[in-house]
Amino acid sequence: MADDEPRETEEREEPKAPAQPPPHKPHRIGLHNLRPAPGSRRPRKRVGRGEGSGTGKTSGRGQKGWGSRSGAKRRARFEGGQNPIHMRMRKLRGPHMRKSMPFEPFRTHTQPVNIADLQQRFDAGAEVTVELMKAAGLGTRKGIPIKVLAKGDLTKALTVHAHAFSATARERIEAAGGTCNTVES
Repeated sequence: MADDEPRETEEREEPKAPAQPPPHKPHRIGLHNLRPAPGSRRPRKRVGRGEGSGTGKTSGRGQKGWGSRSGAKRRARFEGGQNPIHMRMRKLRGPHMRKSMPFEPFRTHTQPVNIADLQQRFDAGAEVTVELMKAAGLGTRKGIPIKVLAKGDLTKALTVHAHAFSATARERIEAAGGTCNTVES
């Protein structure tokens, strides 16, 4: 063929899309193919394998002392040798005393209001609520329940609302013609 002769036009073929791989079956998970994530596990440190390994001779435990001996473990609640908290706490003996527990976890805290204070601050026939007691300067600590105690005498009939009453205070309020109502905190 000479260069001046016209060539037949060759049809160009469109490039084909790469063949899609056949859909594969989902992996079945079982004990046979479980393994930890890559990089999540490290081989254990082999100590005592020569000085060139970096953990030879004393095997990373240092020289002498309690930590270098066999069986040495840091126990729970160990405080680095200082006096531990169970030895620092006071020890009040007796099984029945609330104070015998080191942290007194079950002690109920109340603030007292005596019936002598009610006699002095409220008129006869008044309805004494927790809010009125606080307004009158009794039981002002926030969030702590009020307990009415029997110190003093009561001659007025009062309707008293409080979180708790001592047995004697309840008797004296009712003997004076009043009533005791327990309020839930």
